[in-house]
Amino acid sequence: MSITVMEWTTGAACRGSHRDAFFPPNTTERKDDRLEREAVAKRICAGCAVRGECLSMALRNHEIHGIWGGMNEDERRSLIRAS
Repeated sequence: MSITVMEWTTGAACRGSHRDAFFPPNTTERKDDRLEREAVAKRICAGCAVRGECLSMALRNHEIHGIWGGMNEDERRSLIRAS
């Protein structure tokens, strides 16, 4: 199976750096560590030229893990409920 990279991802600020900041580790993560990891990811997202496209894709695909478009899982769920 071949995975196609969406064209907008080539302009993503997260590409190639700090990838671990965007998704939880495979092991248990302390709350303070999660908050710090998410803060790093959100700082990267804040200056991203394709942040809107990223968030739209995450909402369309019901992404349940990670930081997408500057929002974590709970923030995306709240956004969906509010709409």
